[in-house]
Amino acid sequence: QVQLVESGGGLVQAGGSLRLSCAASGSIFSINTMGWYRQAPGKQRELVATLSSEGSRNYVDSVKGRFTISRDNAKNTVYLQMNSLKPEDTAVYYCYGRIYSAFLNDYWGQGTQVTVSS
Repeated sequence: QVQLVESGGGLVQAGGSLRLSCAASGSIFSINTMGWYRQAPGKQRELVATLSSEGSRNYVDSVKGRFTISRDNAKNTVYLQMNSLKPEDTAVYYCYGRIYSAFLNDYWGQGTQVTVSS
């Protein structure tokens, strides 16, 4: 089994910063893509950022220039540095991993709340 465990969410004022972490553990052969999605109340889950094993990054337009995704392959961990946070960034943030275990599957973390006050 594979588990993704997030940490680092919380409450921050507009303009502040937070860093999210997500560690993958379990029977992992290799990790393809890791990333972050978010879901605000009453809205669909949306992609925030992804980072492939080759180093290709993808961001939603609304966070470009403010958020940075990175990963530590030795620790099977992905990070999301969030700067210049805005109230509209408020959401539950979910870690995502496309991981080879017995098969290639998509895995999700339990979610971590990020709240940005104005």
